[in-house]
Amino acid sequence: MIVRHLGHTDFETIMECFLSAFENYFVTMPTDYNYYKQRWKVAKVNFDLSYGMFDGDQLVGFIIHAIDERHGEQIAFNTGTGVIPEYRGRKIVKAIYAYAISDLKRNGITKSVLEVIIENEKAVKAYQGVGFKICKTFKCFAGELSSNEGPVKMEEISFDNILWSDMPNQDKYSWDFHYRCLKDGNSKYYNVYNDAEIESFFSIKPDGTINQLEILNAHKEGHWERLMFAVQSVLKQVRIINVDDRLDTKLHALEHAGLKNTVNQYEMELNL
Repeated sequence: MIVRHLGHTDFETIMECFLSAFENYFVTMPTDYNYYKQRWKVAKVNFDLSYGMFDGDQLVGFIIHAIDERHGEQIAFNTGTGVIPEYRGRKIVKAIYAYAISDLKRNGITKSVLEVIIENEKAVKAYQGVGFKICKTFKCFAGELSSNEGPVKMEEISFDNILWSDMPNQDKYSWDFHYRCLKDGNSKYYNVYNDAEIESFFSIKPDGTINQLEILNAHKEGHWERLMFAVQSVLKQVRIINVDDRLDTKLHALEHAGLKNTVNQYEMELNL
């Protein structure tokens, strides 16, 4: 078996291996190829810096990396790791990383980051064996919003009209929900007003995934309730993925609005 980058591997081959590896996973994964083509494009996946284990011509394991500059560093974000069932137990992920780390360094990458479901203890230990350390804990929520604090005034705005440098908590969003991964997606953006002042902001996808949710002016009581009512006026059935567990007020607001905690993840990082 041999490790090589995925830059010369066709998308269908990658997807066949990907879906086989994630069959019967902790959460149900989408199976539409176009979903991943769009998602990985928005996330800035670079297949030349993504890697696979090949047994002859067969792809049996992979690490798919998105590449971008974040906080002054060139980062490789692992947006998907897997091994097909019949090849598990052979330390394939560790072997891929042994190759990948050297290649990423040669290409100027200074840090590798990934997310892993907390209950997936085998994966957590495997990543720790490579050298990754837990740096954040994320909580995920889903359900039907039930806020009664309305009506509210809101305004749809464009991505380019948002002053992202002033938007709070950007260092606490996970890779896919950081503003640098939102620009090329299909999200909508809204300011929420109270007494003619912008009080809060949210971004949401057509499928009900909330990308970002922020209070910009907390001077008046009820700001979280008004923000949740604004979100539910767009879509009531929503989910929000990877809320940093240090954001106690936001977590409480999500639960108060009727959402349930579904799954939790670690963010892990490795300095290269």
